Amino acid sequence: MIFRKSPGLVGLDIGSSALKAGEITATKKGFALKNFGMISIAQGAIEEGNINDPENVADSIRQLFKANNIKEKDVAISIGGYSVIVKKIDLQTVTEEQLQKTIHLEAEQYIPFDISEVNIDYQILGEREADSNQMSVMLVAAKKEMINEYINLVQIAGLNPCIIDVDAFALQNIFEVNYDLFDENVVLIDIGANKTSLNILKGYSSVFMRDVSLGCSQINQKIISLIDCSFIEAEQLKLSKQTDKISPDDLKQTVSSVVSEWSIEIRRALDFYYSANPDEQIKSIVLSGGGAHIKEFRQLLAAETSSKVETINPFKKLDVSARFDPSYLAQIAPQAAICMGLALRRVADK
Repeated sequence: MIFRKSPGLVGLDIGSSALKAGEITATKKGFALKNFGMISIAQGAIEEGNINDPENVADSIRQLFKANNIKEKDVAISIGGYSVIVKKIDLQTVTEEQLQKTIHLEAEQYIPFDISEVNIDYQILGEREADSNQMSVMLVAAKKEMINEYINLVQIAGLNPCIIDVDAFALQNIFEVNYDLFDENVVLIDIGANKTSLNILKGYSSVFMRDVSLGCSQINQKIISLIDCSFIEAEQLKLSKQTDKISPDDLKQTVSSVVSEWSIEIRRALDFYYSANPDEQIKSIVLSGGGAHIKEFRQLLAAETSSKVETINPFKKLDVSARFDPSYLAQIAPQAAICMGLALRRVADK
């Protein structure tokens, strides 16, 4: 990632259960945290990436900016899920100008949507090691309908969407800033409310990416099926571990059943990667998102994958002033990762 000295953007992470906004400034010593805040949104306002109640969500965005005294109107947002396809492909080596003319034709065979329904972007990664006549290209395709929904939402909130990134790339950016990278495989896994994204890195390059339909809302749904309560009540029970409506044992068993499924599903994704790369080995997994808080999940995943599992700290190498409560930042660090990755972007970025 190259950091350009151009006007900064507010990183705005639009999740299905919460919104996060943050600002990062560049200093002579590195990066500094300027601002961060988050706010919950109504259940069902955003589902599986679809914005069902844009007016309500836009109002929450305005509240978030006001509460944290964020004045900047230019924002970077990100998208993910099944409406976004990210794939590393190998093509015959051509110039950038030639690729611009042919990328839509090349992309058709890799995209399960009508090519007229998507916006396409790409980045040339470089020459293939195995064949100097070929180059590796990271292809990104996103449904126009989804992009337009998010642009419309941001504009309703009175903001200017300058960059639309991909969740996994934003997470990769903040990871690269805060952690030393070596020529070994590291898996970045973000567990949100309804979606989990998986990105395998080798050094600074993404070599495998996948989104899986699993997330923290599954725990809430299990609690609801067990004691017939509202989604909000289930969320409170899950977080506070109250015992007036559900016993500690039942709650533990509920969480265990869900996170066991997560671990197995992630293992399957990694096995798919291994099937194409039998000589590779994954030794480290870094978690972000709300699911990263669940200790039992971290333990199960470590056992299932035979890897070291840790939780990301997106503030690790940032200069953080005394006005930020360290205990609060430590608590929300996993959920702040994508937002902080977006806050690294600049107006002049591609």
